[in-house]
Amino acid sequence: MIIVTGGAGFIGSNLVKALNEQGRNDIIIVDDLTDGRKTRNLTNLDYFDYIDCIDFDRAIAEGNFDCGPIDVVFHNGACSDTMEYNGRYIMKNNYEGSRNLFHYCQNHRIPFIYASSASTYGYGHKGFRESLECEEALNPYAYPKLFMDRYVRKFENKLVSQVVGLRYFNVYGPNECHKDKMASLVRQMFYKNQETGEITLFEGTDGYEDGGQTRDFIYVKDVVNVNLFFWEHPELSGIFNCGTGQSHTFNKFMQAVIDYSGKGKIKYIPFPEVLKGKYQSFTEADTTKLLSVGYDRGFTKMEDAVAEYCELLANNEGYIRR
Repeated sequence: MIIVTGGAGFIGSNLVKALNEQGRNDIIIVDDLTDGRKTRNLTNLDYFDYIDCIDFDRAIAEGNFDCGPIDVVFHNGACSDTMEYNGRYIMKNNYEGSRNLFHYCQNHRIPFIYASSASTYGYGHKGFRESLECEEALNPYAYPKLFMDRYVRKFENKLVSQVVGLRYFNVYGPNECHKDKMASLVRQMFYKNQETGEITLFEGTDGYEDGGQTRDFIYVKDVVNVNLFFWEHPELSGIFNCGTGQSHTFNKFMQAVIDYSGKGKIKYIPFPEVLKGKYQSFTEADTTKLLSVGYDRGFTKMEDAVAEYCELLANNEGYIRR
């Protein structure tokens, strides 16, 4: 059996789809379907069972979860709203459950591959290497991700089964339709451009020109490939960046949407006061550690990935096809 927490969400559903393509349907999806829109992500997936995340977390915490032998746990379930400021809520959701699941997997010798975040690098002024001196948390969303990584490190010399934390950079692609303002700019601006012929980006900040802030944008298919690579190499454990190692400006990222659409222009709007002091103007994964352990599956060229995703947005409402 394979467990995918957050399996009805963005990255999780793409991961389940890839597992299906490998012939695996003995999958238990764990998620929260309070937002019923996520059921659409499940439509084209083949899986064994679904468990509500509250029931799952309780069973894990109490030590009485049992579904038979488990090959791997892919843990992507979490609150993904980077603007959530209820610290108690986000620690409950993004740290305590992850910690309990980590110990469950260790106790049962199950490989545990979990989602961390590039937000653990704060402004990134000290670089984007998987090391303590580069890390800081600028907001309540980043803190439990960072705390989880540091907690896992305390056991790195005592592990009895694989544990991998993947620091996702800016992921985009199909099945993020339910994420609203947390969805990628490709999804948000594709439809805005179709309706108005206009894409809006922030004016310059932190010394960057208008639309010149840069991010390491990574296609969700590549994120899935990194997850599967580590599952196929159970001898590998640790915290690893999950980014392409190449940053692009928002201007270039959105130009790819315009190029696909054959129309549109970029308009710049004032940088929001609420984001000042909490915004990463530059991210770029240091992929040295990832490549050093043998990852050789490459990354999709940004322009090609955006075009592929825009095709789904235009013809399939942004959902993966069966």
